[in-house]
Amino acid sequence: MMDRRNILMGAACLIAAGAAHELKPHRALKLLQGEKLAKIVPQSFGEWAAAESEAEGVVKPETAGTLAARLYSEIIGRRYIHKTRGNQVMMLIAYGDTQSDLLQLHRPEICYPAVGFNLVSAATTAVNLTPHAVLPARRVVARKSDYQENIVYWTRLGEYLPTTSGEQRKARLLSGMRGYIPDGGLFRFSNIGDDPAASFKVLETFLPELILAVAPASRAGLLGSKLSAQTAGAAAA
Repeated sequence: MMDRRNILMGAACLIAAGAAHELKPHRALKLLQGEKLAKIVPQSFGEWAAAESEAEGVVKPETAGTLAARLYSEIIGRRYIHKTRGNQVMMLIAYGDTQSDLLQLHRPEICYPAVGFNLVSAATTAVNLTPHAVLPARRVVARKSDYQENIVYWTRLGEYLPTTSGEQRKARLLSGMRGYIPDGGLFRFSNIGDDPAASFKVLETFLPELILAVAPASRAGLLGSKLSAQTAGAAAA
C-alpha cells in the first residue's frame, strides 16, 4: 500500500511533467498564413520596377548544406530599378516557417564576412514608414576590394522585430515561454556605392513605398501584427 510520502512525490512528478509540457513550444505562429512572399511583395510600384533577371551578385544564404536547406522555406532575390532616376536596389528576403534554437536567421554582420567582405560599419537605425509607424532596422556597410555594398535590413521572429543577435535570442525565448514556435524572415535591401549617406537615403525612401504597396492584410508577414496595424490607412505615394 502506498504511503503518504510516495503519493505526494508522485503528484509532484505529475505536476512537473505537466508544467514541462506547457513550457515546451508546441503551437505554430505563422504570420505569413500560408501566403508566398514572392506574390505578396510587388514586382512594381510607383516609379520602381523589378528587372526581369534576378539581382546579379546578391549575397545569398547558403542552402546546399543539410541544416541550411532546412533553415529557409522561401528565398527571393530581386533588383529594382527607378524608372526615371535609374537608382537600383537589390532585395533579398529569406523566410523560414519555423524559427528555433537550431533554425535561426542569418544576419549580414555574419554572412557577409563569411563570403569575403569586410564590415566597415554596423548600427541600429529606424526607418519611418509613416508618421505613426517606425521600423527598427540595421544599417550595414560592407566592402570587398573596390566594391562597397550599403545595406538596410530588419528581421522578424514571430511578433518580434529584433535588431541584434541578443534581442533575437530573447525573442525566441519569449516565444517559447508562451508555447509558440514562430516563423521568421530576414528582409535585406542594398545598393552599391562609395557614399553610404546617399545610398541610405535611396534605401530609406524606397522601403516605405515598397511596404505600403503590399496589401494591408499581408503586411504582418513582413512587419509583425502591431507595426502592420500602425501602417493601416497609409497609401504609397
